[in-house]
Amino acid sequence: MTATSPATDTAAAAPMRTGFWRSSRARYLMPVAFVTYSLAYLDKSNYAIASAGGMAEDLKLSAGADSLIAASFFLGYFFFQIPGTIYAEQRSARRLVAWSTVAWGLLAVLQGMLSSPAQLIAVRFALGVVEGAVLPSMVMLLGRWFTRGERGRANTFLILGNPVTVMWLSAVSGWLVSVSDWRVMFVAEGVPSVLWGVCCLWLIKDRPEQARNLPEPELALLRADLAAEKAAAPPVTGTLRERYGRVLRSPAVLTMAAQYFFWSFGMYGFVFWLPAIIKKGSGEGIGATGLLTAIPYACAAVAMLVNSRLSDRSGRRRVAVWPWLACGGLALLGSYAAGDDFPLALTLLVVAGVCLYAPYGPYFALVTTLAPPGIAGAAVALVNSFGALGSFAGTYLVGWVRGTELGDAGAFGLMAVCTLVAAALTLAAPEPARSAGPVPVR
Repeated sequence: MTATSPATDTAAAAPMRTGFWRSSRARYLMPVAFVTYSLAYLDKSNYAIASAGGMAEDLKLSAGADSLIAASFFLGYFFFQIPGTIYAEQRSARRLVAWSTVAWGLLAVLQGMLSSPAQLIAVRFALGVVEGAVLPSMVMLLGRWFTRGERGRANTFLILGNPVTVMWLSAVSGWLVSVSDWRVMFVAEGVPSVLWGVCCLWLIKDRPEQARNLPEPELALLRADLAAEKAAAPPVTGTLRERYGRVLRSPAVLTMAAQYFFWSFGMYGFVFWLPAIIKKGSGEGIGATGLLTAIPYACAAVAMLVNSRLSDRSGRRRVAVWPWLACGGLALLGSYAAGDDFPLALTLLVVAGVCLYAPYGPYFALVTTLAPPGIAGAAVALVNSFGALGSFAGTYLVGWVRGTELGDAGAFGLMAVCTLVAAALTLAAPEPARSAGPVPVR
């Protein structure tokens, strides 16, 4: 926990201050959060494998149409972020996450039954709508279960579902397409989300007090730490609407929203078109392409864990974000400059993937400090909404540019420049105050 607990509580509960994974809260909630976000990312990202695995040819999709279908998800993702997260924050994250998971699973299955670009655009837009509030709602929920000194790692284990899922997604989806077709892949990977969403109604609890078998001393210590954090925060006045309005107009939050737009542009340009870029560069089939595509994500998962632990130990968030993004942008440029030297180009793509993913946990821990407790979900939702727009732009424009005379050179240039802009904007974010000194590592 944090070092801000009352001394008497700290002394009485000192045995409870052990490692992050020794806490009952982490063992209870983090596996559920990880699986939920993993399934969300699976049903979001397997379009890239389907496209590279024959869907574009079967449906006679142009480069522009292919990019628009992939990117339409993010337009839907944009619209439900803020209202969905406010509902989760003020009413029930459990219900929102559970029923969203069921809905996106059904829509993911439906993708395998469609045969026209217009239908795919509509379904992927709807898929984005129902998934839109899940990530900010989960980040908000973790803020109720974990203290400031734990949130970098808690957010990282949540978002770790992203690279870990893409890692096995690339291999398993490539295998499914190679032994059947892209339609079977969509159906097979959508059904688990439907089943898991029903399970979430029982597994997710809105507050730690509602979970069974959590030790009372641990809950008492958590309540004391969260109360100390709330007491240290600036006083909040006005109606709920006015408080949310101030958060959504905050210069710091708007700066982070712009930052996440550019970061997501580079990130999702990378995620969605990496299989096609590797397939073209290596000359391998879809099965081998899936295995090669998994390499950057395996390395990224390790970097995320290390970076979040160091950030939680120091309490510094910005330095755990901007240097990684700067290196990622340079690695993207270097990968293209490697030309026909595919081993070198792949190595630099691995570096780029690591650098794009490593800052996620500390980044969202930083965003949650930009608003008072109880309404910080709105800050996460606004930032994530602009990230959705950046994801739309990155997914669409990178794919479109690859089909023009600029080719992969233009695509790498776009991703690199946007990633470097994101690194620069991070420096404008206020570093969280460390009034009590470094937070002990748990």
